[in-house]
Amino acid sequence: MAVKRLVAAILVPVRWSPPGVDLGAWRAALAEDVVDLLARLAQAEAAIAATAEDRKLAEEIAWPGMRIYEVPTASYLPVFAAAAEDGFEQAAVIAADVPDIPGMILGKLLRPLESKAVAVAGGGPGNGLMGVATSLPAPEWLDDHELDTASAQVLRRTAPRPGDVSSTPEWRRLRGPAELASLDPALEGWENTRALLGG
Repeated sequence: MAVKRLVAAILVPVRWSPPGVDLGAWRAALAEDVVDLLARLAQAEAAIAATAEDRKLAEEIAWPGMRIYEVPTASYLPVFAAAAEDGFEQAAVIAADVPDIPGMILGKLLRPLESKAVAVAGGGPGNGLMGVATSLPAPEWLDDHELDTASAQVLRRTAPRPGDVSSTPEWRRLRGPAELASLDPALEGWENTRALLGG
């Protein structure tokens, strides 16, 4: 029987946008591209996690029938708790500022859960984590953090054994000019982000 998995895009703070691009429109485009990708995943149900102040944006970019989890902070433990309540056996929380992330990278974040308690993927140098995944209910030792401030090392500090936290391939988050320059026009997807950048 297939494992019941949830992958949630969490609406994270975005403090930079390309010159001439409205910050709010940029943030919405990034998040919508991530949500569109998650909605097409075959191996997991997609959802959005958002604080109360971001609820409107979440509703605007959600696909019909998509779950929206309202959380007190943009951190992962409240999402894991809600997913466990909804009967999911595994869950991942992904930063909503990785519009061009390949589905294969997300699959690699979920794969270690067959043998590890928690899996993490970095968001590029100085950019915290791109995602965190765990079997549900989440282990009691897993401390709550926002993806911006978390790292594999931070999570391993509270794990019973360092090997309980598996690191998977990172994918850089779009946080500034350096990351923007690394966007690959040849990669499929990220239509909303691409449109804001002028095609």
